[in-house]
Amino acid sequence: MTSFAVEPQAIQDAVVAALGDKIKSIDIALGEVTVVLHHAHYLEAMRILRDEPTCRFEQLIDLCGMDYHSWRDEVWEGPRFAAVSHLLSVSLNQRLRVRVFCPDDDLPVLASVNDLWAGANWFEREAFDLYGIVFEGHPDLRRILTDYGFIGHPFRKDFPLSGHVEMRYDESLQRVIYQPVTIEPREVTPRVIREDNYGGLH
Repeated sequence: MTSFAVEPQAIQDAVVAALGDKIKSIDIALGEVTVVLHHAHYLEAMRILRDEPTCRFEQLIDLCGMDYHSWRDEVWEGPRFAAVSHLLSVSLNQRLRVRVFCPDDDLPVLASVNDLWAGANWFEREAFDLYGIVFEGHPDLRRILTDYGFIGHPFRKDFPLSGHVEMRYDESLQRVIYQPVTIEPREVTPRVIREDNYGGLH
């Protein structure tokens, strides 16, 4: 077992050698390696990253969805939705970030990596629930944070802040009901304190 962290350049070299043309791009920023994979080779590439002796990423630390719609208030030219994973090799003491974009913005679909790392199960369910990314091959893809009757995917950037529906308890029906949102959208302007001697400052 390696007792020291592997240099980012060595990790990048090992990933490039293992994956070849399955890589769309790879770079090092802030001491971390990020690889972007072709969606068509996503599952195969992730299997290689787990099993290749020079990679050996035995653990999936995290997997989350991303929505690049209006990314940083700029026009985004690429696909809108992506899944981002963080992999860890305990045996080689190295980490890797993996990004893969869904080819279709209207129905974002990617292969599930649940058969490679069982820990992907709830992560992929969360990305499905919050972003609407469908993971093909997932054994139980259903909502995990929102109610089963929830409409839409609340982490998408075009989802309204107040949502589409609200719920309340109806005394006459003696059950919880859903109804259209009654809250008026408003812009909250912070109160500005204008005192000459505020907080003892002059």
